[in-house]
Amino acid sequence: MFIKIIKEPIKKSKLSELAKEGFGDLIKAVVDVELEIMAIGGELHSDEEAQLLEKGSEQKNLWGINLYPDRADEEFLEFDSMINLKPSQNNRSRDVEDPNARLKIKKIINRLVKHS
Repeated sequence: MFIKIIKEPIKKSKLSELAKEGFGDLIKAVVDVELEIMAIGGELHSDEEAQLLEKGSEQKNLWGINLYPDRADEEFLEFDSMINLKPSQNNRSRDVEDPNARLKIKKIINRLVKHS
C-alpha cells in the first residue's frame, strides 16, 4: 500500500477497494483537523502522520482513525490509534476524547468521503 493525501472527495467504494488491498475490511487514516485533509493507505497511522508532517501539518492537529467502508454509518468510523496518545493535549488513550475534535473529524470525513 502507498499513502495518499486526500484533499478532494473520494468515493466510499474506492476506500473499499483500497481496504481490500491492505487490511481487508479497514483502512487506516490520519485526519488534520486544521487543514481538513487526511492521509490514507499506510500500514501504520504513524506512517500517514509522518507524511502529513512532511507536508506542513502540525502534530497537535493530527488524529488517527480507522474507516470500515463496508459498514453502516455508525460503524464506519472508529477513533482508535496509538498516535492519539497525547498527554500534553489531555488525550490519554487511543481514543479521541475531546468531543470538539471528534466532531471536527466527523465533519471532515463526511466532506471527504462520498457514499455513492
